[in-house]
Amino acid sequence: MKRKAMAWVLPALLVALSVVGSGAPSSAQNERAPAAAPTTAVGPQYDTTHVYVTPGDVDTFVASWEATFGGTHTAKAVTTVTPTPSSTESELVLSPVGTLSVFDFRTPVPYPFGTERTGWLVSDLDRGVRQARTSGAHVVVAPFDDPIGRDAIVQFPGGVNAQLYWHTKAPSYAPLETVPDNRVYLTPDSVGEFLGSYLRFTGGRIASDQRAADAGDIGLPGRTYRRIALRSPFGNTVVSVTDGHLPYPFGRETTGYAVHDLPATLHKAEAAGAKVLWGPYTAEGRSTATVRFPGGYVAELHTTR
Repeated sequence: MKRKAMAWVLPALLVALSVVGSGAPSSAQNERAPAAAPTTAVGPQYDTTHVYVTPGDVDTFVASWEATFGGTHTAKAVTTVTPTPSSTESELVLSPVGTLSVFDFRTPVPYPFGTERTGWLVSDLDRGVRQARTSGAHVVVAPFDDPIGRDAIVQFPGGVNAQLYWHTKAPSYAPLETVPDNRVYLTPDSVGEFLGSYLRFTGGRIASDQRAADAGDIGLPGRTYRRIALRSPFGNTVVSVTDGHLPYPFGRETTGYAVHDLPATLHKAEAAGAKVLWGPYTAEGRSTATVRFPGGYVAELHTTR
């Protein structure tokens, strides 16, 4: 769900991890994306990861994040960001590695909010919703007004939810230094349908498809899985296809962040109150780690290359 803050606050997919033994990969025909209509994407700096923190931890989380990656944040605002009554403290975090919409709900979170991994700014919300439906996605929350624009939540095959949002006054953010990965875990049964729908909507392409990637980067050293990297105007996505036999915290992290110096970044994170849950693990020229920040937010960090 994209959380909407006040007028100046912008509330703001791994595809298939196929662990050995999880089943045969989907056919190439199923994974070929249909021709895409012109995208409604605005830019990856406007694609915000939705972070729901433990109540009362928003300040601690934001301070830890900025101490680790740098960046700035807006002032907190208490507002309603759902179509039914609710209240949340919300702020936007602008960092070089990605944009975050942070929510500290003061009321119970109305369903299905909290299941959406990201908010995508679109140039035309109604057209974006039509394109989502045409691509094979389902609209799970119909368009509604928020304090600074309009929103909707769509679900791609495999149960992957994303919020689409549009602002009355167009925001302006600086480009990111590194574009984060939207990390999606799927099964062999759902990955083909997901790819067809997701690539059609996003106007994306498959950048790489490793059918025997080292599964140590998802906590399973000595095994392999299928790792698909996607590129689109909405940003990067990594799809991991797996049988679901994943150790904690894998599958909990919805976004992966690229950093130039992983050991130095992990040192900063730990000094700022974060905990390294896995790694660093290095394979195939790529190092990765999984970190839990104050407030409960789990993120994957990896080296650029």
